[in-house]
Amino acid sequence: MKLKIFNTLGRELQAFEPREPGKVGFYGCGPTVYNYAHIGNLRAYVHHDILVRTLRLLGLDVAHVMNITDVGHLSGDNDEGDDKMVRTAEERGKSVLEIAEFYTKAFFNDTERMNILKPTVICRATDHVADMIDLIKKIEAGGYTYMAGGNLYFDIAKFPPYGDLARLKLDDQKAGARTGVDANKRNPQDFVLWFTKSKFENQALVWDSPWGRGYPGWHIECSAMSIKYLGDQFDIHAGGIDHIPIHHTNEIAQSEAATGKHPWVKYWLHNEFLVLDRGKMSKSSGTFLTLQSLVDKGFDPLDYRYFLLGGHYRSQLQFSFEALEGARNARRAIRDRLKVLADKAGTIPATAPLPAVGDSAVGKIAEALAAFKSALEDDLSTPRALAELWGLLRDNALPPAEVLAAVFDMDRVLGLSLEASLREAKPEESGDLVREIEGLIAERAAAKKAKDFAKADAIRNGLKERGIILEDGPGSTLWRRS
Repeated sequence: MKLKIFNTLGRELQAFEPREPGKVGFYGCGPTVYNYAHIGNLRAYVHHDILVRTLRLLGLDVAHVMNITDVGHLSGDNDEGDDKMVRTAEERGKSVLEIAEFYTKAFFNDTERMNILKPTVICRATDHVADMIDLIKKIEAGGYTYMAGGNLYFDIAKFPPYGDLARLKLDDQKAGARTGVDANKRNPQDFVLWFTKSKFENQALVWDSPWGRGYPGWHIECSAMSIKYLGDQFDIHAGGIDHIPIHHTNEIAQSEAATGKHPWVKYWLHNEFLVLDRGKMSKSSGTFLTLQSLVDKGFDPLDYRYFLLGGHYRSQLQFSFEALEGARNARRAIRDRLKVLADKAGTIPATAPLPAVGDSAVGKIAEALAAFKSALEDDLSTPRALAELWGLLRDNALPPAEVLAAVFDMDRVLGLSLEASLREAKPEESGDLVREIEGLIAERAAAKKAKDFAKADAIRNGLKERGIILEDGPGSTLWRRS
């Protein structure tokens, strides 16, 4: 099977063919560093990580570029509201650059804890303003702009393909249909390429430009930096589905207007939202969960990564602490099973893919590896990939050393640090495990005595997911590994 991915531009699964054989140019929208990333944001970066790891598993050389937005992103994507960076700086009594530095470090601390690989290139918007000005000059030279109220706008009427990505019906979207429309715009979907001080008199970061002293719009930064590092055309652009109707639509318009190249990007990938009971997680609501908030409740960051892998990136994923606890139990069960396999094998083999030859047992392992790869080639289906890993772990007839090697090979994409956690395990951990299980058995006995059978069943089921079977007998409960 060959890699197929769902291209938002066309709304269909398409075979992936890189522009240059053996190489992939990939741009993933990075964070606006005015606050901590919430766990919904982190879903996008795990998706990007799985994409990069899969492409590399398939033997491709991936150049992964990520932006850091530290200027120009307003609270409304339609050029409305306050600058997110400036607003936070004023609230905290810090400079914009101090805020950007603090939250950039916090973001990469979170991604490191989530075992997300660092991009090939990380580029800050404030370091590339000259590139943005140069790109805007090209757009202006092509006749796609107009000045109004001191700001330079992109005129979407001059770009007929505008809205193809989002399948917008522009004739149905009248200026009077929404409030707060910028009166300077000829069309409500026109967007600002360059703001002057007419927008915010006290803007913290401003630069000289041919259109006046001011600062760039948010959308232009991604075009300028992706083109700088990946060229006028590249393979993949990814982000959340909320970027489709405005940010990514505007990126396409200004980039193709500047370069004259179509398509600017061949494949567009978008991940769905992480949702809570009350709806999509959002910083603007003031109620969101950070990775550290999960850690403070006793979860490992890789428990959350495992939880995310259990859902397909194009499906909404409902978050709850009960679901996260299930992911933690499953990850612990994998770790416990790996310890058993290592004890049986008498060694921890190095990561190495197995050949599809040999005796029937090794042949079954090779088939599982092939199925794992096919799952990833089918639009990055991590739920199916996890199922193949569990299939190997549950088959007691397979040789343990070879199973370990295959699982470690799978983990090159899953990113759960399975080999490292096994190699770093301390001898006393087996004693810790016994004490933990016996504590849970005592807790279950107390729950049964109090007639809290739901809790008792939850404890039994949680241990079962970890490969621990409870056997109730007269006056006691024994346990064994499955």
